[in-house]
Amino acid sequence: MLGWAAMVLSIGIVWVIQVFAVPWMDPYLTDILTRVGMNLLAVMGLALVLGFTGQFSLGHAGFMAVGAYTAGALVYFEHVHPLVGILAGGLAASLVGVAVGLPSLRLTGDYLAVVTLGFNGIIIVLIQNADWLGGAKGLIGLPTFTNFGWTFSFVIVGALAIRNVIASAQGRVFEAVRDNEIATRSLGIDTTRAKVTAFVFGAFWAGIAGGLVAFHRGSIFPTQFQYDRSIELVTMVVLGGTGSLSGPLIASSVLTALPEILRPIAQYRMVIYALLLIGMMILRPTGLLGARELTEVVAAAVKRRRAARAG
Repeated sequence: MLGWAAMVLSIGIVWVIQVFAVPWMDPYLTDILTRVGMNLLAVMGLALVLGFTGQFSLGHAGFMAVGAYTAGALVYFEHVHPLVGILAGGLAASLVGVAVGLPSLRLTGDYLAVVTLGFNGIIIVLIQNADWLGGAKGLIGLPTFTNFGWTFSFVIVGALAIRNVIASAQGRVFEAVRDNEIATRSLGIDTTRAKVTAFVFGAFWAGIAGGLVAFHRGSIFPTQFQYDRSIELVTMVVLGGTGSLSGPLIASSVLTALPEILRPIAQYRMVIYALLLIGMMILRPTGLLGARELTEVVAAAVKRRRAARAG
């Protein structure tokens, strides 16, 4: 009950900000915050697959593309409400997750990464050759529905849903598969089913993120969802810490905003960006939070400070 109350309160705060603060904010800043929120949705789904189930997927942007084009096509051709299109995009991505996951998730490690990377490429090629979806020119003329309020409402619901899954018995099965798949299988647990379940759940939120991307600026293009986008999402999860949910979310926020912060020195932006990534991996090879959550880190810091004062 406390979790649901916190979710409702958080969504209420988001919409108070949307109604009373966003109209007075710099549109450039609002745009950055909205893009941060869309990345958070995509990253939290991948964090479940990579961080908590141990499945190295390089095709997450493909699920975003499925969600984006499903939502865009439904609104463009069938004139449904954008919110319905976004939810349909999430469902379509989860169905594609089943189709991809059942045959590929019997593989592990590098083999799974290659298969999911190939899936990402197939999705992009199919979209580029679908003239009714605009082909390589993209789908243009969509409504601009995505804003700060809707984006972060989805982020709050998604974060609570994934947190509850991780804390459930199914979440412990995911972690068992990640830690030792052979031992987990020896206990009679269907590890393929567990991996597909995580894959589908992660794909759903990637599809939701894609749907929001479709209605952010009123157009979508295949180049927005190529394999480099998948690699970027994996980077955010690894830097935040596999085995953590809050760590990848923090890393996603920083890495989304950092290129914009460094824009005044654009000629050195990518150099600084790369150096920060290298330094992070040298100083914190397990990621920003490792396998811990932000609440655990804060609680440990408070406990140490109290112990120091008492000593």
